[in-house]
Amino acid sequence: MTDTALPPHPLHTERLTLRAAVPGDTDLTWRYRRLDEVGEWLTSRQTDLSAHRAHVTDPVRLGLTLVVQLGHGPEGTVIGDLMLRRTDGWGQTDVADRAAGTEVELGWVLDPAHRGQGYGTEAVRELLRYSFTELGVRRAVANCFLANEPSWRLMERVGMRREAHAVRDSLHRSGEWLDSLVYAVLAEEWFSP
Repeated sequence: MTDTALPPHPLHTERLTLRAAVPGDTDLTWRYRRLDEVGEWLTSRQTDLSAHRAHVTDPVRLGLTLVVQLGHGPEGTVIGDLMLRRTDGWGQTDVADRAAGTEVELGWVLDPAHRGQGYGTEAVRELLRYSFTELGVRRAVANCFLANEPSWRLMERVGMRREAHAVRDSLHRSGEWLDSLVYAVLAEEWFSP
């Protein structure tokens, strides 16, 4: 099972709104996604606005994406985007149906102009809260290249634990095989003080 799992309503934190992406967000996300320092770590990088538009407006992609905007009004500045994908946990065949839809995979991109202010941490914490309290999943997972230190540091700040460090398993667009990391947190860990 793979389910978009996006919230049917915007999520609000003290400083941010997280809302389902719409096709009109294309130009707003292109502002930061086109930057080399951002594109270096993206799984899929588009080189021009028309390719970005096609990628972002794909219905499957739209069904997994939330935008992060400053403030709570409709005119807030878009400063990033998040990916939320509901997935099945692994289970032996005779119990696999009980693992359906029990996990989420998270991803994020933040405009470098807004880094260092805690916005990424705030947004991902809210996405974890939503995943555990409203979706009722039991586990959240995220991954990145080892060299993408800001991303794995964010995972640690929000309480995720490093579960795997794979050595030179991921081919980067630079042509180099890089190490990758997997982080996760269980609902029971999230709720415990």
